Amino acid sequence: MLTGLSRAELTAQYLDEIKRRGISAAELVSTHPESIGLQSVYGGRYLARPLFLGADECDQLANDILTMHAALTSLPDKLYGGDLAAFARSVGMTDVQVSAVLRSRGTTVTKQSRADLYLDESGFKLLEFNMGSALGGIDQSDMARALLSQPILQEFAQTHRLSYVDTMREQVNNMFVESGFSYDSRPVLATVDWPSSYETLEPYMRHFATRLQDMGIDAHVGHIGQLEVRDGGVWLGDVKVDIIQRLFMLEDLLEYPDASAMMDPVLDAAARGEVKIFTPLDAEMFASKGALAVLSDEANRQYFDQQTLTSLDRILPWTRMVRPGPVTLEDGTQVELLDYVLGHQADLVLKPTSRHSGEGVLLGWRADTDGELWEERVREALDGPWVVQRRIRPVPELFPMPDGDPAPWIVNWGVYTVVNGFGGVYARALSVESDVEVVRLDAGASVGCCLHALPEDSDVEPGTALPVRKS
Repeated sequence: MLTGLSRAELTAQYLDEIKRRGISAAELVSTHPESIGLQSVYGGRYLARPLFLGADECDQLANDILTMHAALTSLPDKLYGGDLAAFARSVGMTDVQVSAVLRSRGTTVTKQSRADLYLDESGFKLLEFNMGSALGGIDQSDMARALLSQPILQEFAQTHRLSYVDTMREQVNNMFVESGFSYDSRPVLATVDWPSSYETLEPYMRHFATRLQDMGIDAHVGHIGQLEVRDGGVWLGDVKVDIIQRLFMLEDLLEYPDASAMMDPVLDAAARGEVKIFTPLDAEMFASKGALAVLSDEANRQYFDQQTLTSLDRILPWTRMVRPGPVTLEDGTQVELLDYVLGHQADLVLKPTSRHSGEGVLLGWRADTDGELWEERVREALDGPWVVQRRIRPVPELFPMPDGDPAPWIVNWGVYTVVNGFGGVYARALSVESDVEVVRLDAGASVGCCLHALPEDSDVEPGTALPVRKS
């Protein structure tokens, strides 16, 4: 049984308080810091209030996401006898990508991940599970601090014992722990992107590097084509690098035929111990939507205990690789996958296994997805790196608007895991009126944070971040 105020109750009370005091949406976001770097990514589009979670709701959500992380990372051992290559191929990776994974694997799988979820009438439901160092929204804690500098939210947080996770500092802790550096070592870090996206992301990367400098890391930025492997190390210009914070991704290897020529020397240097990569590329195997299809398959339930299955059933929608043959539905009915997918277009979405930001996603229920297009794309996807997933119908959240009245928005809840466990929540949202159903930044989404109620026995000061436990 839930105790304390729920998400919905906290939201309603905060909206009522804003209306009672006559505070505008513009005033609520006026304390957000602005810079060229932040503007380049977020465009000044900040949500006028945080998301809220009750203490028990937050505890269950965190437990479910941590359980999902553990289940995903156990799959190679449970199903493939530890054969990472076999697992990688089963979730849709090419031979070039598999080779990169095997040469870049860590001694343990990173704990840094972000589950993206919608909230429907029955609870949170998973859209995708991202893992590794190329996760957006790490600075959601800066957004929380900015909103909390408004007296109305600070007072509300004090009254209802609300706090937040400093995700950026938790990521720094992840870097130290998983790369094997002590906190007093001040390692040299290069945040490294792929050349084709570096020009766009560079302003934000420089902003982020400045924040890392404040946290004890000598941070620099560049793209992978600027790295040199020489003299027993990896160099960015005249700076020898201890840690590469990897923003480039496995899908970048498919950009052009000789893409691996840039990545291979760096991976070889890491294999020789000349540099640490945060995070190794093996993380992306587990972030594949093909891995979610493996977890969703009833044939694999035998490998998990009942507590894990209960958690997975709560958040993981029906997901299958697009393969001909029989599959079992949620009610136990067995159907032929192709026939079922073609006959139930309005209840399904087609997704590539490894792309991100909604790229390649086809929503079966949209008016502009006619039957001919759906069948064409589904047949093209057969035996390829694609999944079909059950449609999620998100419940809108109300946000203050410039005219003073709240309006319904669709929220993508990005829930992080870190070395210390639960890593906070990054919010992206679009108005229902926009009629855009894949919530992402390049579709104009606004961004924000989440405050959650503290347990009754917590000694954390409400309105402040949870302390980071240095592992």
